[in-house]
Amino acid sequence: MLRLSTQIHKWLALVVGLQVLGWVLGGVVMTAIPIETVRSEHHLAKFQPSALPAEGLVDFAAAAATVGVTPVEATLKSSLRGPLWVLKDAQGKTHVVDAATGRHVTALPAKEVRFLAGAQYEGKGAPGEPAWHAVPPQEAGRPGPLWAVDFDDAEKTRFYLSPETGEVVSRRSDVWRLYDFFWRVHILDFRDGEDFNHPLIIAAAALTLPVVITGLILLWIRLARDLKSLRARRQGR
Repeated sequence: MLRLSTQIHKWLALVVGLQVLGWVLGGVVMTAIPIETVRSEHHLAKFQPSALPAEGLVDFAAAAATVGVTPVEATLKSSLRGPLWVLKDAQGKTHVVDAATGRHVTALPAKEVRFLAGAQYEGKGAPGEPAWHAVPPQEAGRPGPLWAVDFDDAEKTRFYLSPETGEVVSRRSDVWRLYDFFWRVHILDFRDGEDFNHPLIIAAAALTLPVVITGLILLWIRLARDLKSLRARRQGR
C-alpha cells in the first residue's frame, strides 16, 4: 500500500502540481479581493436619474417609427442625455430615440463622452481621451460599438460607455485583469474565460483526486508510524 500510494502520488503530482498551485493561488486572489473592488463599484458615482416628465414625451409607437423598427423590447429611461427610448429589434440591435424631441440619437462625440465619463466616475483619477471601438476588446464583455475612457488612477480604471445613451455599460481595471487571469487559470479556459465544463478541466480535476487520496493515505501511514514510535519510546522508559 505504501509503495503504490507513493508512486501514484509522486507521478500524478508531477502532472497536475502546477495546476493545483494555480487553483490555490487563484483561490487566494479571488477570496482576498472584494468582488466590489474587482467590479470597480467604488469608482462609479452614485447617479440619481431625473424624474421622467408626466407629459410632453413621444410615445412608443412614434419612437419605433422614427428608427423604422418593430422592437421586441422597449425601455423609457432617464439618462444624462435626458429621457430616451431604448428599442431592441429581433436581431438584438439597439436603437435609441430622444423621447423629448422624437429624433434618432446618434453616437456621442468624443468631447461629450469624456465629460459624461468624468460625471459618472468617483475617485482621484482624471479621464483621458476617449477611444472609439467599433469592435470592442473581449474584456468589455459587450458588443460594439463602444467608447472607452481610461482614468489615471492607481488601478488604471477604464469605463466603457454606450455611444448613444452615454451610460457606463462595463468597468475594467488592473484589479479586474488580475482577477480575470486567475479565473482563467482556475477553469483552464484562456480563450473566453467562460467554459468550466470542458475536457481539460475535467481531466485535471480527475487526476487531482487520486493525488489527494494517496496523500491522505501517506499521511495516515506516517502518522501511524509516528504514534507507534512514540508509544515504543514511552514503554522503554
